[in-house]
This record gives sequence, structure tokens and C-alpha cells, in this order.
Amino acid sequence: MWSHTTKLALKVLWRRKVFTCISLFGIGFTLVVLMVVAAIIDHLLAPMAPESRLPRILNVAYISLEGDESRSNGGAGYGFLDRYVRDLPGVERMAIVSEPQDVNGFVNGEKILSKLRYADDEYWQVLDFQFVEGAPYGAEDEKGANQVAVITESTRRKYFGDAPALGQMLDAGGTHYRVVGVVRDVPHYRLAATADLWVPVSTNRIPNYREQLRGAFMGLLLARSRRDFPAIRAEFASRLQRVELPSDQFKVIRGVPMTRFQELARQVVYSEPEKPATVRVSGIIAGGALLFMLLPAINLVNINVSRIFERSSEIGVRKAFGASSAHLVGQFVFENVVLCLVGGSIGLLGAVLVLGWINGSGLIPHADLHLNLRVFGYGFGLAVFFGCFSGAYPAWRMARLHPVAALRGETR
Repeated sequence: MWSHTTKLALKVLWRRKVFTCISLFGIGFTLVVLMVVAAIIDHLLAPMAPESRLPRILNVAYISLEGDESRSNGGAGYGFLDRYVRDLPGVERMAIVSEPQDVNGFVNGEKILSKLRYADDEYWQVLDFQFVEGAPYGAEDEKGANQVAVITESTRRKYFGDAPALGQMLDAGGTHYRVVGVVRDVPHYRLAATADLWVPVSTNRIPNYREQLRGAFMGLLLARSRRDFPAIRAEFASRLQRVELPSDQFKVIRGVPMTRFQELARQVVYSEPEKPATVRVSGIIAGGALLFMLLPAINLVNINVSRIFERSSEIGVRKAFGASSAHLVGQFVFENVVLCLVGGSIGLLGAVLVLGWINGSGLIPHADLHLNLRVFGYGFGLAVFFGCFSGAYPAWRMARLHPVAALRGETR
């Protein structure tokens, strides 16, 4: 039955090729844009290597020192993280890592620009990088301030060409490091993991960085379970009350361990850390998607009205032979869902091509965007929504026609 109904729907849709092609273009283009955006958001927030444990990670990436006339906010300092954030209840591991910073190196007189991060040995236990050579540096390297480095495959090619890098020396920021490991390239949207090379925190040459409350570091807290998040945040808040502030200039320190989405939402709407912005940002994303879908949906409604009104005689005959309004509405909505699924297939193919182009274009360094089952589900759901939304009103309007009026070709 469904096979016959689908074949009939395709034949009906192909009667007016121009209308059908316009509809398919509108549906396909809309879904291409929405699926590409959904794929980018999914790859930014979903757990993927080397951030495969992302659902269990809280970031301490922002603190604020405040006084009556002064305020200093931004990244956390190593001193704050080391003295006040370690050993929180419910935290399995804690890593400290700096924000990426630009450093220059030279090979045969040619300058090489790289992104360097200072990371402690726990960093390699919280995240799960894929090593193609060697291994991460360990606690002894951190303790001894050994000048060792883990680099990416792209960095290896820049410094050493096709030769193995393990044990080789490279210059970065005026310091020579011995390569102990090579990892696969990390896309720039993996915010806690992206860099070109990583070196022990203890090799940092900034004076007194171990004492700073504010700085360019973040803490990655790997919880045993998401159920431990409230207890972790509660203990963190209590420890803030015990922080020794650097001077009378500041009277309070503020901050909250956040998930990746919470941290990004805070940056989007510039909210205070204690005021979750995820609901607002989710509303912005959902509202933007709905507004983007509104115009093609309205156009599709108008096209469907014209398409269905051309079939008024057919509808009159079917109603005269006993077809119910509910049955006719169901048929017309089904035909429109079939149209939208065909358009969704075009959109799916278009999204694959666009994402492939983004990966190869270098717009997002080392991007590996693709359509997974989640994004495919979003696209399928949007196509079905398009079909039901844009087909229900025209079908309901035509199904209400009196059989005699329909046979006369009337549309009211």
C-alpha cells in the first residue's frame, strides 16, 4: 500500500515540473545551510577525540577579580588553579593548560609560525590524543622542567619533512625542545585540544606565573560522573571565599566551572559566570533556524495551494465517491512529505559537498567536518517538519470544499 501511495505521490508531483523543481531547490538549499550549521555545532560540542570525555569535563576558563573601582577578568592564573582547584570532590583528574600562543621557529632560515600550549602531564590523561609517534611527556618531565614537546603531524612536516620526528630538536619561541611524541592534527574547533605543539608548564618563562590568580590558563576537571557537577561547583564556590586576594584593590573573586556549551554561551551573550546563558543561546539558535525556515516554508505553502487547487475536479470526484476529508488531507500531506524527503536527499548531498569543501579549503584549520547520525537525524526531522507544516494548511483548505463546488473548479 505504501509503495503504491509513494509511486502515486511521485507521479502527481511530476505533473508540474517547474513547481516541483522550485520546491526542491528551496527545500534543498534550506536544508544544506541548516545541516552545515548543525554539523559545525555538533563537532564543536559533541564528544569526539581527543575530547571524547567532553560530557564529563568542566572548564575553569574564566574568573573575575572585582573591587569598588577595579576589575580584572579573563583566564585563570596557574597559581589560582594549582592552589585552590585541585582535589575537588567528584573530580577524577585535573589538568592545567594554557591558551594557545603564537611562537616562531626557524628551519633553514625560513620562519615557521606555530600555536604553542603549556600543559601539565595530567592533560594527556584527561584528553585522548592519537599518537602516531612516541608518547606524551610525563610527571618527571613536568617536575624537572625538561624541554620536551609533543607536536602534530603538520608541525612535523614543517620542521622535518617526511622524516620521523621522535628525538629530533626543534626551535619554538627561542627555546629548543626535544620531540617525544607526534599526534594527529587537531581541528581548531576542539577548543581545549587544538595546538601545534605542547610543552610542560614548568618550562614557562613568565616570571611568577605560579603565583598568579589571573592569567592565560584553564583548568580541565574530569568528573567521575555528570551527577558530581553540583558538588564540584558547590565546593569550588566555597573555596573562592578562602582565596587570598593580591591587594586591597580587589574585594571578591568570582567564577564557575562550566561545560563547553555553558562557556561558549557565556561568551556569546557576555553574561556573568554565575548567570547561565545556555537557555538564551539555545533560544537564539532555535529562533534563528525557525526564521531561516519561515520564508521557504511560506513559499512552499503558496506553491502547494496552487498545486492542490489545480486538482479540484479530482478532489470533487473522490469526495463524491465517499472519500473523507481526513483521508484527503492525509494523502496531500503525505505527497508533500515525499516531496520534502526528496528535497532533503538533495540537501543531504549538498551538505556533504559543502562540508568536504570546508575541510579542504583551510577555512577551519585541520577541519574534519562530516555528517554523522545525529546531524542526519536533524536533517531528516527538518524535512518531515517541512512536509507536514507546508502541506497541512493547503490540504485542509481543499479538503473542506463541497464536492459540487470542487467539481466546478471552485477554490472557496
